[in-house]
Amino acid sequence: MSQTNPEPKLTGLTDQEVLSSREKYGVNLLTPPKRPSMWKLYLEKFQDPVIRVLLVAAFFSLIISIIENEYAETIGIFFAIFLATGIGFYFEYDANKKFDLLNAVGEETPVTVIRNGKIHEIPRKDIVVGDIVILNTGEEVPADGTLLEAVSLQINESSLTGELMVNKTVDEAHFDEEATYPSNTVMRGTTVTDGHGIMRVDKVGDATEIGKVARQATEQSEEQTPLNIQLTKLANLIGKAGFTIAALTFIIFTSKDLYAYFTSGAYTGDWHSWLAIARIVLKYFMMAVTLIVVAVPEGLPMSVTLSLALNMRRMLKTNNLVRKMHACETMGAITVICTDKTGTLTQNLMQVYEAQVDNSQPDLVAEGIAVNSTAFLEEKAAGEKPSGVGNPTEIALLLWLNGQGKDYMSLRTQAKVVNQLTFSTERKYMATLVDSPIRQKRILYIKGAPEIVMSKCSLPADAIARYNEQLLAYQNKAMRTLGIAYREIAEGESSDCATLVNEGGLTFQGIFAISDPIRPDVPDAVKKCQSAGIGVKIVTGDTPGTATEIARQIGLWQPEDTERNRITGVEFAALSDEEALDRVLDLKVMSRARPMDKQRLVQLLQQKGAVVAVTGDGTNDAPALNHAQVGLSMGTGTSVAKEASDITLLDDSFHSIATAVMWGRSLYKNIQRFIVFQLTINVVALLSVLLGAFFGTELPLTVTQMLWVNLIMDTFAAMALASISPSMDVMNEKPRKRTDFIITPAMRNNILGVGLGFLVILMGLLAYFKTLPGGMDVHHLTVFFTIFVMLQFWNLFNASVFGTNHSIFKDASHALGMLSVALIILVGQFLIVTFGGKVFRTEPLPLMEWLYIIGGTSIVLWIGEIWRGIQRLKKN
Repeated sequence: MSQTNPEPKLTGLTDQEVLSSREKYGVNLLTPPKRPSMWKLYLEKFQDPVIRVLLVAAFFSLIISIIENEYAETIGIFFAIFLATGIGFYFEYDANKKFDLLNAVGEETPVTVIRNGKIHEIPRKDIVVGDIVILNTGEEVPADGTLLEAVSLQINESSLTGELMVNKTVDEAHFDEEATYPSNTVMRGTTVTDGHGIMRVDKVGDATEIGKVARQATEQSEEQTPLNIQLTKLANLIGKAGFTIAALTFIIFTSKDLYAYFTSGAYTGDWHSWLAIARIVLKYFMMAVTLIVVAVPEGLPMSVTLSLALNMRRMLKTNNLVRKMHACETMGAITVICTDKTGTLTQNLMQVYEAQVDNSQPDLVAEGIAVNSTAFLEEKAAGEKPSGVGNPTEIALLLWLNGQGKDYMSLRTQAKVVNQLTFSTERKYMATLVDSPIRQKRILYIKGAPEIVMSKCSLPADAIARYNEQLLAYQNKAMRTLGIAYREIAEGESSDCATLVNEGGLTFQGIFAISDPIRPDVPDAVKKCQSAGIGVKIVTGDTPGTATEIARQIGLWQPEDTERNRITGVEFAALSDEEALDRVLDLKVMSRARPMDKQRLVQLLQQKGAVVAVTGDGTNDAPALNHAQVGLSMGTGTSVAKEASDITLLDDSFHSIATAVMWGRSLYKNIQRFIVFQLTINVVALLSVLLGAFFGTELPLTVTQMLWVNLIMDTFAAMALASISPSMDVMNEKPRKRTDFIITPAMRNNILGVGLGFLVILMGLLAYFKTLPGGMDVHHLTVFFTIFVMLQFWNLFNASVFGTNHSIFKDASHALGMLSVALIILVGQFLIVTFGGKVFRTEPLPLMEWLYIIGGTSIVLWIGEIWRGIQRLKKN
């Protein structure tokens, strides 16, 4: 792939060579991940297990409708299905659209190349293999390539390795053996922070390192979400129960009636007899289908969808942009967070941690920092994060100077630069010779590695020892250190910086310790996660020392931790799967990690049964983001990382992760509350229809009435229960196990206890109506239907505080939210009873009956309040 041209630096490719290279190696574009079509996205919603059971019920209902020529209930069931799938589809599609806007990435960025012996600016996408590219400070490297020339070249590789500053050189003697990528290569997507260079392009587009990682990130991960697993179990259970009861009912009642029909002597063998038999079979088949429709909670998929959708909207307000709907809930089940360091735990901005400088000459220190630098600060509005262009260490010094109230630009412009020697990895210092307006003399300023700078100064041995001790303390805290010095130059002396520095005799001005500080809210957020039973692991491309120090600062690394709790990427890759599996749960820090190490860590943790969330902002994080149950990308991260993730943290902070966990857990609780409410209705309705059949020929509840109860009421109940605000209490609980069934023993007892209580009331009512004149007429069945609905109405309030001992009146906003939905249900019931007529088998009720029914059934709420009050007293 390399050029055979003897002077590639000067001439570059010809137009013909460009075309043939593009044909052979392709264009410099990353293949965007394939997006599912709108249809596919919609049809995915039908994979919901509960929706599938509903489809079966709809099919049976349709057969009956065709025979009976009565389509009301079939339309109702299909409406339920399309409503639930439609809501889910809309919210996911909407999030994807927002996300695409977030990711409009410019492939038109201009790049400077040499072609036909001349310098040109071309769009990044037009780069081909063999091109000679000129790299300058602040530019992004357009493709992977080999350096032909490097002058003080430093690259920010944080998007690939997590390293903020990597020195690059073409001199083999100074190659860094430990570097992730060879010292004479540069990678697409990294940026030049200092110096300049010339590279020859070796790989473009998908063949680049970033391209390979992007491809890995688009591989489909088959990991099922915890909620999916739970809902599948629940749907199977309900399906089996419903079908079993329906089949038993059908067999028992059909046999009973057929036996009566045959023994009565009415059977004559002609077609009239067969029609009578068909009617009996059909009647009980209809009843069996009704039971199945009742048994399947139509509202469940909608409740889950609405809860997730509402959560997506609300999480956006807490800086979490959710792209995959189920990720909202999965966050509540996570047991391990693998986080990167730069930008998530730290501020991604080098700052002066401590300065030990000569305070007797502050003007000289300030002028030295201002002129002996190639960095610039960017103009920012008040409150915005400060930033600069150039070497991160130099930016840190300029920010410190700013903090001292000095204007570096005016100092820089007033001093006249005579000669400058930029920093290089070989020299380890930078020197600038200026005509200083402060001293009215020529002054040489030098900054660099403290041991180098001190060796050029005349310092007593005890001062050197003192400084060295201090430097060691800083280095143990994984900080970068710099020394500064100056010397006045007499007239007639040399004006060459290198010569003057080598002469020595400089005056030492002091040392700076520079670090990328941790975000102030991180230690508290880590503590929250740990108290919630979630393990935190740092996975970074940084050195072991830096990674461990950051872990210590955020409260993750404890004094009792040993080498078993940390590992490097190379060591991890050398472990067999058995050895690695043995250690993954104990690991707290993985340093010098490469993209595939992070992905392997995630997959091994999942094998151990962990539910893993991964944070990342760089392209290197994309494979792990994709394979984790929840991938969290950063708002300022690369487009590849965002594309692979489920949630984007718009403020880049670890603190938002803890918030997302709280939302996820509260959401799961809300879904459980809905299941308690929904299944209580189902148990009561199922047994009412079953037992009601013994009381008379009429079904106590018709299919259309059931659909009102199942669908409309459930939809509003779902809205009410889904909108309950999250509570911090959930962060004191341990994460639930993935294998735990969604229905806990407490839920089961509540469903059966309350359900049987309601059943006794309703069956008593039916028995009473039977003794009255007129028996089971439409009026009495309307009263029965209304009491059935009102019992569930009051139970909705109890369900909203299920899992706590709080009173329903404790939180005014909670009570008001519930009340507004309750009013809708009440008005809906009134309209159906008054105007439902034949479709709903109802007739209007007088006002006094309404008041008796509402007042009488409210006892459900008061019993719940008394029970919770007793529980609170017990606790205290």
